[in-house]
Amino acid sequence: MAKISFKNVSEQGLESSPYAKQLAGVRANEARYYWNKYKIEFETFTAESHPEILEQINMVLAEREMTFSYKPLEVAKFKTEDILHLYVFYQNGLSVNVMYDLENAKNRAVGFKLCEDMPIPEEFNGKFKFARQKSKLAGTIRGTFFKIKNEYEF
Repeated sequence: MAKISFKNVSEQGLESSPYAKQLAGVRANEARYYWNKYKIEFETFTAESHPEILEQINMVLAEREMTFSYKPLEVAKFKTEDILHLYVFYQNGLSVNVMYDLENAKNRAVGFKLCEDMPIPEEFNGKFKFARQKSKLAGTIRGTFFKIKNEYEF
């Protein structure tokens, strides 16, 4: 387990990524968001130590027939109020997060964030448009999402 700091950005756990610095910035950006909104620390685990988290994310991605062959480096799973959050950070610089409101089906989505400088993966070509977000921690992040339609047991 690693507690992610948004004050001292660390590449620990992401060193094998060609975008380690940018991906560490994306991860720290997420840590800042959850600290500012919920006052909780963002904690990640190696993907190998918690394969069930990746399986749950893949189950939701299958809703859009999306599968990724990228190497998962880190995962996270936690709950804020009535929302379950699942994360995976891939070696190629892609971050995927599932926000699953346990009470309100209208507030369920999968978000994708691309590190600065990484190319848009083939799986997204023609399917999604990306918005740009400036971040002091991560540079320019490109992001998109889709709404979750199905019910899941986590």
